[in-house]
Amino acid sequence: MNCDSYIRTLTDTFMITALLSDKNGSTVYKLLHRRLGNCIILRKNTVPVPAYNILKSFKHNNLPEVYDSLHFDDGQIVLEEYIDGISVAEVLDSGKYTYHGAKTIITEVCLATETLHSFGIVHRDIKPENIIVSNAGAVKLIDLNASRMQDPLKTNDTRVLGTIGYASPEQMGISQTDARSDIYALGVLLNVMLTGEHPSKTMAKGKVGRIIAKCTHIDPNRRYVSVKELIQAL
Repeated sequence: MNCDSYIRTLTDTFMITALLSDKNGSTVYKLLHRRLGNCIILRKNTVPVPAYNILKSFKHNNLPEVYDSLHFDDGQIVLEEYIDGISVAEVLDSGKYTYHGAKTIITEVCLATETLHSFGIVHRDIKPENIIVSNAGAVKLIDLNASRMQDPLKTNDTRVLGTIGYASPEQMGISQTDARSDIYALGVLLNVMLTGEHPSKTMAKGKVGRIIAKCTHIDPNRRYVSVKELIQAL
């Protein structure tokens, strides 16, 4: 059985209602359960993403639940919790955040990121589009497709992935990414939420500006060493 054959077996139970994304070797669908009426996410990855195997059936308040991760000759199928809500990107389309609002969301994203780091997972794509505030008010960090496992035997990343502007310098193949790479993205994110601009264009003022500058230092050794340390600074 291949990925497409497996998806066809699901159509008796689920209806494909939307194609959410199709890029970088990953196709993401929204599925509706025909009888129960609830939605899930299906990801078809041509290159398997180990993080989904690790987080399968693992529950965390700030991460979508991974129901299953299946491997086939032509790739990986991931069945994942659907988060109904609004993304930070959608909020930024109509305005900026107050410091209190930004701090609340960044702190929750840090808790999700801290959990990923405890498993050796570097997210590598923290950005407004990948943070959703659910209708129940929960902050969720989604989309692990760019993530990688830390490997002490490697000097740089095998695959260069991430979003320009949010990706740390080391994600461009200079060196291996680690927790500090996600901290870089968190700093950029915080600045964008407060100013609407990348820190290279407009830096937030005062103490929060100094926090962002430390997060986004070009030298990873000059950044916060952990998201816990970042939370304490905030």
